[in-house]
Amino acid sequence: MNDGVSMPVSPEAWDEFLSDYPDAHLLQTRAWGELKSAFGWRAVYLAQEKTGALVLFRQLFFGKSLAYIPRGPLGEHQHWPALWPAVDAVCRGQGAVFLKVEPDLWEPVLGSALAPPTGFLPSAHSIQPPRTIVVDLSGDEQAWLQRMKQKTRYNIRLAQKRGLQVHPSQDLETYARLAQVTAQRDGFGVHSLAYYQRAYDLFHPQGQCELLQAEYQGEPLAALMVFARGRRAWYLYGASSDQQREKMPTYLLQWEAMRWARQQGCLEYDLWGVPDEDEPTLEAAFDQRRDGLWGVYRFKRGFGGELRRSVGPWDRVYQPWLYRFYRWWIRRRSA
Repeated sequence: MNDGVSMPVSPEAWDEFLSDYPDAHLLQTRAWGELKSAFGWRAVYLAQEKTGALVLFRQLFFGKSLAYIPRGPLGEHQHWPALWPAVDAVCRGQGAVFLKVEPDLWEPVLGSALAPPTGFLPSAHSIQPPRTIVVDLSGDEQAWLQRMKQKTRYNIRLAQKRGLQVHPSQDLETYARLAQVTAQRDGFGVHSLAYYQRAYDLFHPQGQCELLQAEYQGEPLAALMVFARGRRAWYLYGASSDQQREKMPTYLLQWEAMRWARQQGCLEYDLWGVPDEDEPTLEAAFDQRRDGLWGVYRFKRGFGGELRRSVGPWDRVYQPWLYRFYRWWIRRRSA
C-alpha cells in the first residue's frame, strides 16, 4: 500500500499491506486477527504508507475495553508517531481505557533500551511472554545439533532409536486431549478444541502452520503446533501424555518442528516463553524451580538458542481512573 493514508482498512487491504512486510510477526497477520475475533476480541486494521498495526479490542467492564497491539506496529519505529493519532481515534471510539503495545523489537544486549514513545508509560503487565529463547536455524542440521546441550542431542537420538515416529496430523481432538493432560500435570492454561481447530484452519492452508504428532506403536505421546512466516517460526502450543515420557517424544517433536520450519525458509525458531529473568538467574535456579515457566526453561535451554527479551510493554492511557482500577484488579487477580 503506497497511496498515503488509508485507515482503517479492510482485512483484504491488510493482506495487501502485509505483502510489503514479509517478516512481520505472526501476531500482526489477518489470520491472527480472525482467530482472536472468534474468541472474544475485535480486530481493527490500520495502515499508512510506512507503518500500520492490527489493533485488538476486548471488553473489560462498564462497557469499556482494552486495546492491544500484539508485536507491532509494523515498519521502522521512527514512523510510528504518524500512526498514533489514528490509533487514538479508533481506541476512543471503542471506549478503550488504555492501549497496550508489545512491539516486535528485542532489547539490545548492550546499550540503552528503546524508551516508550511520548504519551506512553512502561507497564509491568505483559500479555505475551516478554522473554524467550530463539534457536538459530542457519547452517545444516549437524550445526544445529552442535549448538545444543549434550543431553538434548542425546534425548533426540534416544527417541529416534526407540522407534518414535513424528508425522503431520489433522487430529486436533487428540491434540486438545493431550493439552488437557498437560494442563493438569503442569498447571498451564490451555485453549479449547475449537480454538486450536480455528487456528489450524486459518494458518495451515497458507503453509504457515503444522500440527506434528509423536507416536509410539500407534499411541500418541505428544504433539505441538508450529507456525511460520517469513524468516521466523514460532512454537506456540505443545502438549504431551503422561505415558512413556522416558522415550523423550517432546525432544524429537522439537527437532522435527525445526526441520519443518527450515523447509519453509525460516532461519529462526522461537521457543516462545521462559521466565522473565536474566540468564545468570535462570541458570542458577532452573534445577530447583518448577513453578510457572521454570519447568519449560529447563527443557528449552537445551536446544542451544539465544535468550532474548522483547521491548515494552507500553501503555497509552485514555481514562486514568479506570486504568488505576484495572491495575488494582490485575494485581488482586495475580496475588
